[in-house]
Amino acid sequence: MKKYWCLLGLFVVVTAHADLNITISGGQVAPQPIAVVPFQTAPGAEFDVAQIVQDDLASSGLFKPLDRKDMLEKPSQPGQVNYRNWQVLGINDIAIGQQRPANGGVAVRFYLLDTMRQQQLLGYDMPAAPKDQLRYVAHRIADLIYEKLTGTPGYFDTQIAYIEGHGLGDKRKFKLIICDSDGRYPRVIAASGEPLMSPAWSPDRKKLAFVGYHRGRSAIFVDTLATGQLHKMTDAPGINGAPAWSPDGRLLAVALSAGRGNTNLYVINTATGQRHQLTSGTAINTEPDFSPDGRTIAFTSDRGGTPQVYTIPVGGGAATRITFQGKQNLRPRYAPDGKTLAVVNQDGGQYRIGVMPVSGGPLRIITDGPLDEGPSFAPNGNVLIYEKRTSNGTDLATVTIDGRVNRVLRSSSDVQDPAWSPYIQ
Repeated sequence: MKKYWCLLGLFVVVTAHADLNITISGGQVAPQPIAVVPFQTAPGAEFDVAQIVQDDLASSGLFKPLDRKDMLEKPSQPGQVNYRNWQVLGINDIAIGQQRPANGGVAVRFYLLDTMRQQQLLGYDMPAAPKDQLRYVAHRIADLIYEKLTGTPGYFDTQIAYIEGHGLGDKRKFKLIICDSDGRYPRVIAASGEPLMSPAWSPDRKKLAFVGYHRGRSAIFVDTLATGQLHKMTDAPGINGAPAWSPDGRLLAVALSAGRGNTNLYVINTATGQRHQLTSGTAINTEPDFSPDGRTIAFTSDRGGTPQVYTIPVGGGAATRITFQGKQNLRPRYAPDGKTLAVVNQDGGQYRIGVMPVSGGPLRIITDGPLDEGPSFAPNGNVLIYEKRTSNGTDLATVTIDGRVNRVLRSSSDVQDPAWSPYIQ
């Protein structure tokens, strides 16, 4: 079933769309061998949970799953495992499990076993879920395995929002899409013949703020994803752009020109609509992002002559410049732990993604360029998604914050402005 709402000529749509295709494009770390054995499935519980778990782990670039045809056995319980069969294949860890009908859905039990030590690392009974929700059960299982073997929480049971563009000139169309972290199950949230941009997730993952246009005039909207209800947060004269949520979801930081030529930062109370101006003057101040503790906003400003990253207290006050490496630094984004900042660094004619300590210090470049933009952290803080422009168009790409593992999410259309969702609360 499709749901439609219309506000100022902007159509909000909930419908299916084509998947993104993931390609591991490089890496400087040897993936860890692992086997995800097909789960034993009782009649009425048919759904290949293990395949999604395997695909998730492989897509991270940190794991190399064993092909099913090369498995010497396919156990479903720890007591059935012949550890020697896995040791000779060079497999350090195996995931096994069972699926059975339960409570009108399907219950999944899984184990993670260390083949060298011959011991159980994990064992979980996942809550029963409808068949159409089993892919999310699989993502949660992959998250648990990822965390146990890497020490870092997984990010597979999350979503990505992005903008897709089709056509040229007057025929160009735009869509706001959300998909699962693996690029599957994409849904069109909004569609327009005028630009859509800057999607931003609320901290509870229930809403998306974004910028839309009507007859050349911009506005910032908030979409409630469960219902499709669309609320116009601001359509002040001039530019309305770059929404960013506060960690508690009560505030939106935005960039408004308020009818003047340059933009300044404002904070809007999402319940009352009351807004408070943070910056002033003739400089362009834009691209705000709240620190995870909600006390500080990082933003881009050209007040020093070229775009650089500054911070300012949420309540207002003096701004502090924190980037000095390269000709320009733009689009700051805080890591979830608040210790690291990702930026777009421009130097030598190339735009690349870099990371640096929030307290200031050397900027470390982690992508190759030449036109990499729009970084957004996964909720585990270990991976970034960004847009990568090439001669063939624009794709989305991810990179670990150490720069060692890369992947590309390819689309048949131009895609941009990615935003990684928080965890479900």
